[in-house]
Amino acid sequence: MSKTWRIADLLSWTTDYFMRNCIDSPRLEAEILLARVLNMDRVYLYANFDRPVDEAERDHYKDYIRRRVAGEPSAYIVGYKEFMSLDFKVTDEVLIPRPDTEVLVESIIELVGEREKLKICDIGTGSGAIAISLAHYLPNNVIYATDISSKALNIARENALKHKVKINFLEGNLLSPVSDLGKFDIIAANLPYISPNDFSKLANEVRDYEPELALIANGDGLDLYREFIPEAYDLLTPKGYLFFEISYDQGVKALKLVSDFAEAELVKDYAGLDRLIMARKG
Repeated sequence: MSKTWRIADLLSWTTDYFMRNCIDSPRLEAEILLARVLNMDRVYLYANFDRPVDEAERDHYKDYIRRRVAGEPSAYIVGYKEFMSLDFKVTDEVLIPRPDTEVLVESIIELVGEREKLKICDIGTGSGAIAISLAHYLPNNVIYATDISSKALNIARENALKHKVKINFLEGNLLSPVSDLGKFDIIAANLPYISPNDFSKLANEVRDYEPELALIANGDGLDLYREFIPEAYDLLTPKGYLFFEISYDQGVKALKLVSDFAEAELVKDYAGLDRLIMARKG
């Protein structure tokens, strides 16, 4: 008689297998993949540990496990990623939203507070995670989002529709799509900031699967920001704010890029690493 595999059995086996294959957060990864196979959320797994998993479901799960161990990110396997407690559709056309980027969104939400009708722009929106999160948590403000990739914008539009928020999406490079739309109270950006040299050192699940267009910037990784920041300065209202994400080792150089601003602050992420520049125009 063949063994009956329950949810608890599969999660235990997969967690151990992922640990042996050096997968970070092995239990969480196992849960994400199995929940997707069963078309349920992770809470369901805990409430139904003894539920048998049939052969077809196990075969589906095995395929997911093989793909994950080969290096494919779980977000691309299941087709979504959680960010700011919202689920975002992701494909290999867009960067997978990172928890570190939540610091940027939370900083803007804190700054805006109860104010309304502010004009906010997210540059290089990708999946739309930043813009849509802002529209969700700051619903009485006007949100614009741009990206150079039409395929990325299609994903962002799907996500905006899913979360029932209104975003003005525009295609083009950096600020060019919004350059004739007047001034903005807040401009946010998570542009590519990985240098070509550092790109070669990234984990294979990032280097081999995520779009290079969303990762690599020339020189020391800050060349796009050197182009972008003067344009952003001109498009900000007096006392307007610029927020942009950086790598943990770019803080000192990035602060020099906003020397024309009246104030600038380096904000750390949850790991205590430099992650965000917040600058106020005079």
